[in-house]
Amino acid sequence: MNFVKRAVLSLWARKGRTLITLATFLVISVMVLAGVLINGATARAEQDAKRSVGAEVNLDVDMSQMGNAAQLQAPSIEAATVDKIGSLPQVQKYTYSMWDRALLTGKNKLVDGGTKDAMGMGPGGTIGMGVLDSSLLPDFRSGKSTLLSGSHITAADKDKKQLLIEERLARQNGLTVGDTITLTGNDEKTTGEFTIGGIYRDPRPTTDADPEYGISPANMLYGTVGGLSALDPGSNGPRKVGKATFLLNDADGQDAFKSGAKQVAGKELTGFKLDANDKAVQQMTGPLKSIRSTATVAMWLMGLAGAAVLALLVNLAVKQRRTEYGVLLAMGEKKSRLIAQQVLEIVVVAVIAIGLSSLFAPRLTQSAGQALLGREASSAAEKLGSWKPPAPGSTGLDQGIDPNDRPVENADPIDRITVALDPADLAAVGGIGLGIGLLATAVPAASVLRLSPRTILTKGK
Repeated sequence: MNFVKRAVLSLWARKGRTLITLATFLVISVMVLAGVLINGATARAEQDAKRSVGAEVNLDVDMSQMGNAAQLQAPSIEAATVDKIGSLPQVQKYTYSMWDRALLTGKNKLVDGGTKDAMGMGPGGTIGMGVLDSSLLPDFRSGKSTLLSGSHITAADKDKKQLLIEERLARQNGLTVGDTITLTGNDEKTTGEFTIGGIYRDPRPTTDADPEYGISPANMLYGTVGGLSALDPGSNGPRKVGKATFLLNDADGQDAFKSGAKQVAGKELTGFKLDANDKAVQQMTGPLKSIRSTATVAMWLMGLAGAAVLALLVNLAVKQRRTEYGVLLAMGEKKSRLIAQQVLEIVVVAVIAIGLSSLFAPRLTQSAGQALLGREASSAAEKLGSWKPPAPGSTGLDQGIDPNDRPVENADPIDRITVALDPADLAAVGGIGLGIGLLATAVPAASVLRLSPRTILTKGK
């Protein structure tokens, strides 16, 4: 009789054993498919997070080199060199910034708040932050600060005298977009007339002090780099900056960008480092990595345990069918065909189990994965919410607070995934399932090769 027909008849005749094997394989298939589906769902969610945040690379001082070098002054790089780096094909937008004290003089007054005599600003003194592109500032990118009227400062405005001011400062002095105000430089002599190009909102209370500069957030002035530089007549030579930010077109282009930046800047990058600012992505995808790790471990443990159980079931079946095998061998049946029959029986059960698992595993995985991710995301959000910034003027290191642990605004941990079954997932589960089935028949197959028809029929073993 054909061994394929024998395999079908054997499965039908031994319904109890077939159902036990099917149930075992079904559990294995569901667990393996759940692991594959969660891996796919988390990978898609991570990719979406990267696209939503974008790829940001920061040019900043390398403090490790500062510690080894016998220098007290922080390095700087020419703005023209940063412009060349910003023209690389991987760059979508870029900005750099510089700051100095600026005095608001005449009839316009600062808003009360901040620390007393913040950083020695003196009467009317505040921070004038020169930027190339204000839309790339962290607070604006995260959505913490919003532009209410007017427009952002752009690279096209860099040599104009233009400002962004906070709405409370504008309201106190009756200023609107298009009005002009006079600023005095740090030397308290050089003045310049600036046009208000935009008014923005900072949600921090007026009385709070900016953690870096100590001023009230209502008094922060953002201006063009050329306009604010003109308030410092002592700055001769090319304009220099201490840090810059580059927003790339694609997160995958970081290596090419860094290589191109080193070629363009050469020795000017000495003392600087190019760091990918993926902190927001890491903060958002932390829970995803946790559940993916758990699902992967569970998938492999279930696979190995299932292979062991199936091996025991098949081995037990071989012992129960020794007489059958002895008769078949005595009739001239080849041992290889007996092994092929065992494999076929397992494969048939595996295919049925995988087909059944594909019907309800996605829905179960969605519910279980969502519940697990919800707990991980809640725990991560609670940890981020418990972080407290150091007091104004303090680094926080003496209090055990690392400023680098500051949570990224508007980068909440992802708490939802969407499970979707596609042909590639089913193919992967099929491959793993058939591999487990073949592994389960490997040990029993060895015992079949040792069978002797004469011994079985005469002594029953």
